[in-house]
Amino acid sequence: MNILHVVPTYLPATRYGGPIYSVHGLCRALAARGHQVHVFTTNVDGSGDSDVPLAKPVAVDGVRVWYFPSRRGRRLYWSPAMARELARRVRGFDVVHLHSVFLWPTLAAARAARAAGVPYVLSPRGMLVRDLVRRKSRWLKTAWIALVERRNLERAAAIHVTSAAEAEELERFGLRLPVVWKVPNGIDEPTPWSSETLSPAVAEVLAGTRFLLMLGRVSWKKGIDRALRALPQVPDALLVIAGNDEEGYTARLRALAADLGVDDRVRFVGPVSGADKEALLCSAAVLLLPSYSENFGNVVLEALIRGRPVVVTPEVGAAAVIEECGGGMVVPGEPQSLGAAIASVLARPEHTLVDPERKARVFDRYRWARIAEQMEARYVGVARSALASA
Repeated sequence: MNILHVVPTYLPATRYGGPIYSVHGLCRALAARGHQVHVFTTNVDGSGDSDVPLAKPVAVDGVRVWYFPSRRGRRLYWSPAMARELARRVRGFDVVHLHSVFLWPTLAAARAARAAGVPYVLSPRGMLVRDLVRRKSRWLKTAWIALVERRNLERAAAIHVTSAAEAEELERFGLRLPVVWKVPNGIDEPTPWSSETLSPAVAEVLAGTRFLLMLGRVSWKKGIDRALRALPQVPDALLVIAGNDEEGYTARLRALAADLGVDDRVRFVGPVSGADKEALLCSAAVLLLPSYSENFGNVVLEALIRGRPVVVTPEVGAAAVIEECGGGMVVPGEPQSLGAAIASVLARPEHTLVDPERKARVFDRYRWARIAEQMEARYVGVARSALASA
């Protein structure tokens, strides 16, 4: 198949977190299955631009990535050059997969696909959650849904979500949606790491006491404040927070830690990758993800296949994985419950550590090759339906 993915940002702009890795993981796995996979994206990377060629395909792990400039309207990733290329090329694709809502590339690609009669699939990527809409730009996003996103969603060939929790949140908007695909994100195998290649900050963490790990964007939705409020109940552990802070949230978290009297047991190590990320995941006593909203939570699976126990809140999509296969606890996010759960795992780790057989089962189910196979079958279905109705 000839497949086009449209996403506002892409590698190497890793500051935008999980969706960057998830979209690339899917595209790379589809390419490995023999498909022609193209990505249309922008070169936006924070306030700057990624150092990439523009408006021509760049090979990234077998995927043909097209980067387009966004010089004005950068908050929406507006790119006239992308619009022109969409109009020129979209008819040549069997299916188009869009990865965002509330942003211009999805609007432009959905319009182009509809005009060309090409089926498109839309992945909200956890952005269509009523509480999130209410909390940030409520009136603007509500108007956008009514005027723009409703049409994009309702006229899609399918909507892709990564968990039952995300599907339930989507239903709350009362839209007349097409078929909803529940296909989770995938994971890669662990990679070897060496202490000689660690950054000083991570090496210091590993040389100290046992630690709890939060790995991902430093954002209010990740529930880092919940972890801080639970920390007084876990007096012998360090909380390591690893991730990029695009919201300027760290100062507020430091102040909260000081108010709680736990600031001496909290470490912000910044964004991590490669050996640093692998070392933290493999060495953490517990992986925490007490999010207020999380459409999936890849880091949960990453911890499980490394044999690390996890503690998450029910709002995390991947909580269903823990409930099904074990390896951790799913508890409410209020301090008493969360702190008690962490303390319980630390006191009796043998009850939550992932045994080798279970670890292998989790990896086999969620490896990218398996996920790509599921998505491929669904793409074939919508492409055939479009041809039959043409």
